[in-house]
Amino acid sequence: MPTESTSRLFDVSRPVRAGTPVWPGDAPCCIRWTMLRSEGSTVNVAELSMSAHTGTHADGPFHVSDHGVRIGAAPLESYLGPARVVDARGCAMIDGDLLLRELGGGAWPERLLFHTGAWSDPDVFPTAFAAPTPAAAAMLAEAGVRLVGTDAPSVDPFDSRDLPAHNAFGAAGIAIVENLLLDDVPAGDYELIALPLRLEEADASPVRAVLRGL
Repeated sequence: MPTESTSRLFDVSRPVRAGTPVWPGDAPCCIRWTMLRSEGSTVNVAELSMSAHTGTHADGPFHVSDHGVRIGAAPLESYLGPARVVDARGCAMIDGDLLLRELGGGAWPERLLFHTGAWSDPDVFPTAFAAPTPAAAAMLAEAGVRLVGTDAPSVDPFDSRDLPAHNAFGAAGIAIVENLLLDDVPAGDYELIALPLRLEEADASPVRAVLRGL
């Protein structure tokens, strides 16, 4: 019989609402009602206007490369399967020492989700958070990791201009999921389901990300 820890489903998606904090300078999240039953319509209909990077989202290769595929063509297999949550809270960066300490010298999981604790206040966009160093990004690519997720807004530092992790992961075919909500998720192994929308032209897509205990 499944135990509570193995049967529990964790919703690791950040709530999206009008005014959800976004990357400074990005399009704000707006929700308006085009139809309301209270105003005589037969149904309630909402219109959404927001960046593809709002809340928990998947970055597609086109985000950092004009030759990369759009998010709607990204391989879905990367976003579905076994994943490990790694506790990186209190770390200034995600470096090789952290990876080796947490993952050891054997085969690494194909999907890694880093809990950095970046969002200390859900209403204030964080600009200081732990991100993979270029060396760590290279280690993840060499290890055959298929997806890297983080609860931080980016896999690169806020002030990065050359985006080494984004580029290394894109070149290696590693999927990226950012802005996860991992506050109540113990470190360990899970099944990840975080499918992006089939947006044919966009560089990224919001996802409804969930973890299920193995």
